[in-house]
Amino acid sequence: MSGRSPAARFGPRAQAYAAYRPSYPPEAIDAALEGLGDPHALTIADVGAGTGISARLFAERGANVIAIEPNAPMRAAAQPHLRVQWRDATAEATGLPAAAVDAVVACQAFHWFATPEAMLEFRRIARRRAVLLQYERDERDAFTRAYGEIVRFYATDDTEALRLVGLAVFEAFPYARVTRRAFGSVQRLDRAALVGRAASSSYLPSAGPQKARLDEQLRELFERHARAGCVELAMETHVLVARW
Repeated sequence: MSGRSPAARFGPRAQAYAAYRPSYPPEAIDAALEGLGDPHALTIADVGAGTGISARLFAERGANVIAIEPNAPMRAAAQPHLRVQWRDATAEATGLPAAAVDAVVACQAFHWFATPEAMLEFRRIARRRAVLLQYERDERDAFTRAYGEIVRFYATDDTEALRLVGLAVFEAFPYARVTRRAFGSVQRLDRAALVGRAASSSYLPSAGPQKARLDEQLRELFERHARAGCVELAMETHVLVARW
């Protein structure tokens, strides 16, 4: 792992993250909310909320969302939403009262704080459940597999392996009943967005000769696979729900 703290490493990537990271398929949001009743009656804590991509999706369903994010540039890059309030805090110390929310969600972030302390905090603040939403590339698709090969070649640390560890840790959430489902989707990208998508990843080069070579290979990949000016990155979103 890189020596950079998870809370700090995304600061220089905040604008790329907000612009080029994919959303989550509606079915994944459905699965996270299933059985909780009218979303308008819910309060949800989105821990590691980043630039608010997932927080806005839950807010658009009607929930009140407390977006918890320790990285100031990420918070600053978020689009405002009337049902989303932001809090500068961490997964292990949210600053929320006990049983303050109906559910805690961690979307594409749990691997940064997959610790007993964070899971204890989730149990303390959530009345009903914790949910992990995490997308991974579906490399059964040829273009997506080729993109993944480039990513693995240029990766500067083991973040991708860490994400898989995070899934396993959450699946063993203590004193909870955990279910797991997966939903497919695609992210359509033009040439600039494909380069921007890679630029949003904290474990890929951000400057210098390696960055230039990475961008060149991504543009070459785009030219080989583009149809009607776009490529499609195949994604699979894992939804793990820990109920108590």
